[in-house]
Amino acid sequence: MSRAQQPSRRTVLAVAVATAVTGATAPAAAAAPRPAADTEDPGRAQDRPVDYHAWTTYRGWRSGTAQGTRAVPGRRPGVVIGAPAGRTDYTDPHTGTTATWEYATWTSPEHRLTVPATEVVASWNAHTPDGTWIQVELGGTYSDGTDTPWYVMGRWAAGDQDIKRTSVDGQTDGRSTVWTDTFAIDDAGTGLRLASYRLRLTLHRRPGTDRTPTVWRLGAMGSDVPDRFTVPASAPGLARELAVPRYSQEIHKGQYPEYDNGGEAWCSPTSSQMVVEYWGGRLTPGQLSWVDPAYADPQVDHAARFTYDHQYQGCGNWPFNAAYAATFDGLQGVVTRLASLTDLETLVAAGIPAITSQSFLKEELTGAGYGTSGHLMTVIGFTAAGDVIANDPASPGDEAVRRVYARRQFENIWLRTKRYNASGKVASGTGGVCYLYFPAHPAPRQRAALAAVGVC
Repeated sequence: MSRAQQPSRRTVLAVAVATAVTGATAPAAAAAPRPAADTEDPGRAQDRPVDYHAWTTYRGWRSGTAQGTRAVPGRRPGVVIGAPAGRTDYTDPHTGTTATWEYATWTSPEHRLTVPATEVVASWNAHTPDGTWIQVELGGTYSDGTDTPWYVMGRWAAGDQDIKRTSVDGQTDGRSTVWTDTFAIDDAGTGLRLASYRLRLTLHRRPGTDRTPTVWRLGAMGSDVPDRFTVPASAPGLARELAVPRYSQEIHKGQYPEYDNGGEAWCSPTSSQMVVEYWGGRLTPGQLSWVDPAYADPQVDHAARFTYDHQYQGCGNWPFNAAYAATFDGLQGVVTRLASLTDLETLVAAGIPAITSQSFLKEELTGAGYGTSGHLMTVIGFTAAGDVIANDPASPGDEAVRRVYARRQFENIWLRTKRYNASGKVASGTGGVCYLYFPAHPAPRQRAALAAVGVC
């Protein structure tokens, strides 16, 4: 759960961006005319206010512009350093250490958004052995034909011994801004949108070695979610519950202040660890040896450390969580938005849980027992009546994590873009944001379910 008493941090991402810049609370419903769909992405649902697109295939990696990188084929195609393009010095802002790195770059083809976007969130899946790290950037074209700068969307490594993984504050051109992990149009009410984008990878390694990062998935979710306090009700369509492990964030209060002190700050990594273990991801005793042996569920402490964003000073960076999940063999992760509980039912029916982001007053979600300006929990199923079964980490202990929440209440707090906070002021909602973690090689039914919700 994010902490409202820390105004310097992003308490609710996504549509909160417009509030922070202009006083608007959500993207305007009006949008620029939409270009034709990208024919290389047949799985995208065309009637959604969301466009998720990714590069994952050998053909896709070869379609980009390479400077020192090369595409590698195989069961899980990717991009690696071939012959480095040069050397660069990087001063880590969180340690003050300057080091020299060899680097190579890969730039995607232009992707024209089927939904000209007010917001874009990039996410990636990569392997970064010791002595390597990656930078992800986004550059695009506005709906008026002008260009954005290249924005850094993250500097990332699976470990923390070479660089401190970080978002980059202070990036704006006066028309758009990057807020932690989210590109956002500053004033959506003007009608300005992002019409297209490119993503650029820079792969780094220590000079004189042959090590390389490998990036298997690089994508972004663009969206223009309608401005709304309430959303249409969906009809129940599934009764099923997935056997997802249950972990409480609250039993970790006060643990590791350097990773945001546990407790309510750890909803995101706690949820991530639940789903990672659902898919069979396990940490070895050696990987957990740094955790105080007196602490229960040390894997949650591990997830917090290795999702921690040293600029944001928290574990709630969305793509950092998805990238963490993909460090486990055979898993991949994306950040996207979904359109309804029907989408969640489609995923659960195929055995895929989802981590959802929402904000609400205590009285808006019966049985939660708390209110929050931003919280992650895991949807694991639906009752026969259609109510939501969630693993809610904001619980006093592991045994209390499984909750059943009223369908209509949950649907509204998750999908809306506007709400009233405890002071009666208009605040923002997340508009259906979720993390999806799933096998690197999905079964046919899983692949069909992901395609049905716009994930390729």
